[in-house]
Amino acid sequence: MNIYLIEPYLTGSHRSWAEGYARWSQHNVHLLTMPGYFWKWRMHGGAVTLAASLQAAFESDAPPELLLATDMIDVTTLLALTREYTAELPVAFYFHENQLTYPTQGRKLDLHYGWINYVSSLASQRILFNSHYHMEAWYDELPRLLKHFPDFTHLETIAPLRSRSQVLYPGVALSRLDAPANYPTLPPRGTAGLKPLILWNHRWEFDKKPEPFFDLLERLDQMGIDFRLAIAGESFRNKPTEFLDARKRFRDKIVHFGYASTEEYRALLQRSDIVISTAIHEFFGIATVEAIYAGCCPLLPHRLSYPELLPPAWHERSLYRSFDDAFTCLRQWLTEGVPDTTSLRQQMGRFDWQRLAAEYDQLFEEFFVQDKKAFKS
Repeated sequence: MNIYLIEPYLTGSHRSWAEGYARWSQHNVHLLTMPGYFWKWRMHGGAVTLAASLQAAFESDAPPELLLATDMIDVTTLLALTREYTAELPVAFYFHENQLTYPTQGRKLDLHYGWINYVSSLASQRILFNSHYHMEAWYDELPRLLKHFPDFTHLETIAPLRSRSQVLYPGVALSRLDAPANYPTLPPRGTAGLKPLILWNHRWEFDKKPEPFFDLLERLDQMGIDFRLAIAGESFRNKPTEFLDARKRFRDKIVHFGYASTEEYRALLQRSDIVISTAIHEFFGIATVEAIYAGCCPLLPHRLSYPELLPPAWHERSLYRSFDDAFTCLRQWLTEGVPDTTSLRQQMGRFDWQRLAAEYDQLFEEFFVQDKKAFKS
């Protein structure tokens, strides 16, 4: 089957997801993409640009049989501009994130972008979310969006939308973490005499809430509890002050600071002992899954998507409900030993593309057959 994956914001997790599925699928997955810049303009204008590419695809030797679009495109505009070709084309709409429940950092929410997500869902036969938490957050907030308008709020559309929605976890290229990394300056995990290595591998942005993370480390340091620290991840700010301050404060403990190359990042995952999140926003958590799969013991909030990433047996051990809970757990691990995560690492394997791609393929095959029948009836 020819699946055309439409992604106007090809960067970061969007890129890894699109390219990962194209690589591991048994179907012919063709990518129609744009560079990952100017997200607001992509949501407004990406459909106009990619409509020409989609029209050309229909005139090629491998025309689309199913369209897989992401939340960064206006599906209604895309279909309107290609209606000669797409009138009977099944569409699956994938939510990596949404523009209703994404944190705004105190700014007034611009409802127009949430509206684009909503009408794109209306125009799609299948609606997919990258976690149960994400799906529930969207449908909890959607009535408030529609009630915002003065009349003809169309609240009756929510139930049909939910009925054709389901969770399809993003695949992660975990198999790339199996081979040992070549990074001589960073000793392997478990080396005698080394203090545990704590890892931050999230974006350097407000929604990952780095301040409590550094507060935890400050409190540990004040108590004389020793550790090593690796701070990886990307920053889209010129001066991420909390990170620059931490670089000075913990300079004697830091083994890595800043962006990591592919090999460096693999080594950090394989040689760190503990991965911590203090995020206020996480629709899935690829960085966390990668770290756990590589053998890190997680310390995560008991909220967002994290409870569904970990098996229930690990909830009490690794999910905290308050700052004090997190501190107590971390102090115990650093003084008494980090729990063995062999069984937990194996659980993360369910997110590997080598397993999930088959689930994607089967679902899209079912979509194609069911929706083609629906179009003809």
